[in-house]
Amino acid sequence: MPGNPVELWFTMAGRSPGEAKFYWSGGPVKVAERTWFQAQLSGVTAFETDAGLVLVDSGMKYFGPVLAGRVREVTQAPVHTAIYTHGHADHAYGLAPFLIEGQAPPRVVAHRNTRERFERYALTAGFNAAINARQGGVILGKGETLPVDWGEPPDIPPDTLYDDELTIEAGGLTFELHHCRGETDDHTWVYCPERRVLCPGDLFIWAVPNAGNPQKAQRYPLEWARGLREMAALRPESLCPGHGGPVAGNPDLIRHMLLETASFLESIVEQTLEAMNDGAPPHVDIVHRVKLPESDSPWLQNIYDDAEFIVRNVLRQYGGWYPGRPSELKPAPRAELARAIAELAGGARSLIRKSEELADEGNFRLASHLADFALEAAPGDPEVQEAVAVLYERRAETESAMMSGNTYRAAAAYARAGRPFA
Repeated sequence: MPGNPVELWFTMAGRSPGEAKFYWSGGPVKVAERTWFQAQLSGVTAFETDAGLVLVDSGMKYFGPVLAGRVREVTQAPVHTAIYTHGHADHAYGLAPFLIEGQAPPRVVAHRNTRERFERYALTAGFNAAINARQGGVILGKGETLPVDWGEPPDIPPDTLYDDELTIEAGGLTFELHHCRGETDDHTWVYCPERRVLCPGDLFIWAVPNAGNPQKAQRYPLEWARGLREMAALRPESLCPGHGGPVAGNPDLIRHMLLETASFLESIVEQTLEAMNDGAPPHVDIVHRVKLPESDSPWLQNIYDDAEFIVRNVLRQYGGWYPGRPSELKPAPRAELARAIAELAGGARSLIRKSEELADEGNFRLASHLADFALEAAPGDPEVQEAVAVLYERRAETESAMMSGNTYRAAAAYARAGRPFA
């Protein structure tokens, strides 16, 4: 396990060939005249204009000095304008190190919903700390924490907010800002027509779109797809993504990447809605009914989010929280249910033995249900605790998506601590 907790973001994902694309770090890479892209976890695009720099995103606060140092390898121009594609901590919190001594305060532009996002973070700081540690691979009991105060707004918050579209000018360049609900409800994609550079933020990340994310707020895959098609229609020559490396000087490839991603999302949404309209079956049945699109493209692999989770997000967006099983409308406490099932099975250890048999057969989905019931029925039984932990460690190794793998690793750590939830 790396000593630096942030490195966990880079090491706990799947091991597919596309991983290098998503986790690309480096730069500055020249993508157009006087325009450079650099990334460390997330990407920053720097446009040098006659009035100063226009930055699209600023990285995580922790990585701001690294990213700023890369920009300063190629230009010493002051920051004139910063545009936040959305209010996530790895995109809107690292601006301060980019400013040079004595410069005027930059204009900072973002969608109006970023203000509500920062207010929500203040209300849910403890929750966000827990789920981001779990999702990012910070395993319970190891002592690592991500260097983020999840309840604080950026040191330099936006001072210019817009609603649907905004065009700004700086030093002879035009920047077209478009709101598109996708990964977030405050998302902005940016196009500079003079240099034909597209900055989609996290609407493109060299991986299956983060449109499922089981522990985060609502995503909007259908609007996301529409936004990708609008971007493709512009035929940009360079693509500077929210995560991963840039593509420069290849408009045909960029168009294909955007349109294939749009089709991927549309297929999942269309299939999910079709199943919902077929008598509103239970949600879990819909999840198994949807045939997830397959692609060999390195930008559509289950590296971070999992395509299966997108189905669940569509269900949440269009169908509410009731999952369709009558017993789950007003359920019994889980521990009470687990004890009843364990009693019928001959005890928690009988449940866990059957769970191990199923895991050996490769049926980790069913095995996990039984393991959960065993742990919830007997959270203080060390034999059950260890067996559940081992099962979830095994299951984590079968997952390519960082979110699912890390959540199962967290479940293993919780099991060893005698806590039947993760």
